[in-house]
This record gives sequence, structure tokens and C-alpha cells, in this order.
Amino acid sequence: MPSPIARRSWRDALAIYLHVPVITMLFLGFSAGLPFLLVFSTLSAWLRSSGVEVAAIGFFAWIGMLYSIKFFWAPVVDRLALPLLTRAFGQRRGWMLLAQAMIATGLVGLSGIDPLGHLPLVAAFALLVAFGSATQDIAIDAFRIESAPDNMQAAMASTYIIGYRGGLLAAGAGALYVASLASWEAAYLSMAALVGIGALTVLLRPEPERLSLTVQLIHEPRVRAFLRASRGRAKPLRRLGAWVICAIVCPFTDFFNRHRRKALWLLAFVAVFRISDLAMASMANPLYIDLGFTLATIANVTNAFGIAMSIGGGVLGGLLVVRYGIGPILVLGAVAAALTNLLFAALALAGQSLALLVMAIIGDNLANGLASAVFIAFLSSLTSRAYTATQYALFSSLMTLPGKFLSGFGGLVVSGQGYATFFLISTLLGLPAVLLAIWIQRDLELVPAPGVS
Repeated sequence: MPSPIARRSWRDALAIYLHVPVITMLFLGFSAGLPFLLVFSTLSAWLRSSGVEVAAIGFFAWIGMLYSIKFFWAPVVDRLALPLLTRAFGQRRGWMLLAQAMIATGLVGLSGIDPLGHLPLVAAFALLVAFGSATQDIAIDAFRIESAPDNMQAAMASTYIIGYRGGLLAAGAGALYVASLASWEAAYLSMAALVGIGALTVLLRPEPERLSLTVQLIHEPRVRAFLRASRGRAKPLRRLGAWVICAIVCPFTDFFNRHRRKALWLLAFVAVFRISDLAMASMANPLYIDLGFTLATIANVTNAFGIAMSIGGGVLGGLLVVRYGIGPILVLGAVAAALTNLLFAALALAGQSLALLVMAIIGDNLANGLASAVFIAFLSSLTSRAYTATQYALFSSLMTLPGKFLSGFGGLVVSGQGYATFFLISTLLGLPAVLLAIWIQRDLELVPAPGVS
């Protein structure tokens, strides 16, 4: 069990944000956030304004499932060398450039389509954008973990969140603004051009150092055992078998070998940490509307306070982790994410109160920004440097699936019990995460308080 490291000063905590790897994540975060809304709310606005029926638009939400199942092709991104690109740029940068090319191609393709009467083609290009975006997420997460030590991961998560929010803002309000002044074609073409920010960042930064696939295969006991057992068989089959074992089997066995009996509890914690805020998200906007707030008021408050507080929470989370370590801030994040749901319960009981709406938005986004930053750092600490892309993709998918599933039942709870009861229940859903966070802090001490190198 590692011994704790001395607490760092606030000056040292702030200085970590000046490191190049930390600043890099600001631009890669923007690149990750940019495509998301372009295949969701922004695309829905374009389709509706073009006269597409609401029922048909609803089916486009299924495109988002690609983000939740990205762990299926994460082993390919982790291990498969791309012709030309991997040799020229490396494994992580090569895959990021390929993903960005897919995103840009899909956005350019969308810009040249009249949605009315061409929905299958719209869906095809939107799927290309979403697949490229999810693939880019896999590569960026691996790049982030491998390009800096653990003591920078929380700060890198903070700048990533800031950049991601900037990408969302560009793809949301920015694209709508361009569409209103010019056209939807110009909006999507301008977004395709902004993909160049991520591509330029990839070109300017070096590939992280990591063991070659050949070296990793040689040092993996299961691969060696397979090669011994398969002597005499065709070499291509032996190589394929060794690759499959190393890319798909070993990331899972590595995690369970390192954490033994605690592995299942750690996976349970990953699954429940975001349940509280993800489960309530589906009913937030219906609450605002049912209370009588105008769409303009909702948009102004969520943009003005929501984005600022989310960024502020991310930066605060990064600073607190550098100052106090992951353990105590993990507990703080779990508590804050759950308790801020009570603000929405209070809003539901109070009625149309602008002051309470502002308080709820501030509290929720500040807590979520803080919790996201520390949780990304925590997930990074669980990830083996030998299997970064596969393991982190599994963790991030597991993190969102339970909450998204439960959020589907939110309307039934609100219809039967009301908004106040629903948000109280969503608060109680956060208790397991709090208890497991306390257990991790006190008993495991997985990650000591980080220093600044």
C-alpha cells in the first residue's frame, strides 16, 4: 500500500496547468466535444427546420448508442497498426488523425444534403461522424493517459473538460448562429473546418512512449502459453491468435490480476458513480418547462451559468486533487453530485423561482464539473499503461450505461409521484457511490496525493 505524499501548496497546484501536456488537452478536448451535438440536438434542429417529421427525428437518437458501445472496437484502436499512418505518426496519433478525417468527411457530406427526402443518406453520414467521434475519444483517452504521469491526470482532465465544453458551444450555439446568418450548409462546413484544430494539435505533439506490440506480446504470459501450445500450426493463425489474446483477453485479465477480489467492487463503483446525475438529467428540462420558464430563460441560464460552472468545477476539481489527492476529492465529488439534486427538488416544490433555477444550475454544473475531473483521474489510475485504450473505453462505457438506462424510467416516476419525489430518489441513488468512495479512500488508498514534477 503506497504511503501518502506530502500535501502540495496552492502555488504548485496552479503551476501544473502550465505544463504542455495539460494545455494540449484543452485543444484535444475541443476536438472531442465538437462532433457530439452535430449528430444530436443541432442535427435535430436542422431536420425539423427542414420539415422532417418529429417521429423520424426521434430515431436519430439511436446514433448515440455508438458512444456507449465503443469498447467493442477499442481493442482494435489499441493494437491494430494502421497502414502508413502508424508508421508516420504512431499508434495514438495515427488513429486520432483517421478518426478526425472520418468526422470531417461526414460533416462535409451532411452539408451537401437536403434532409427532406434524403434521410437514409443523412443517417449514413451522421453515423460516420458519430463513429469517428467515438473512435477519436478512445484514442484521445489513451493518448492522455500515456503522455503524462499520474500526478498530471486530474489537471489534464480539467483542461479536457474546458475544451470539451468549448466544442459543445461551437457545435451548438455556434452552428445555430452560422445557420441563422447564412445556411445549414455553411454551418456544417464551418464545423468541418474546425476539426482542423484537433488535427493540428495531433501533428504538433509527439507520440507517447510505449512498448511495441511485439515486446508486449513476448512479455505476456498468456500469449507465450498460446504460442507454446500452438507450435506446428500455420504462422498467420498463431500471430492472429496471439494478437487476439493480447488485444481482447489480456486487458480484462490484467485488471482482475492487479486488483483481485476488489476488482468487482471497483467496477461496481465505476458503474454507480454517475447514476445520480445521469438518472435525473432526462427530467431537468421538462421540469423547467412545466414550471413555466420560457425556452429563452432556460437557454440563457443554462448557457450563462451552466457552462461557466461546469468549467469552474473542472478546474477546481483538478486543483483539489493536486492539493489533497484523489481519495478525499472522490468522496467530495460523489457527495456533491448527489446532494445537488435536492436543489431541483426544492425548485419543484417552490414553483417558478428564477433565483432557485439559477442556484440549481450553478450547484449541479459545479458539482458535475468537479466530480467529472476527479473521476477521470481516478479511472486513469485504474488503467494499465499496457492496455490504456481498451480498459478506459470499458470504464467510460460502464460509467454511463446504468445511469442512462435508469433515466428512461424518469417519466414514469414523475407521472406517478411528481418531480420533487423523483429528484429525491435520484439523490438517494447516489448513496452507494458515496459509500464506495469512502471505502476506496480509507481502505484501498489506490492513488496517493500526487506531487508536481
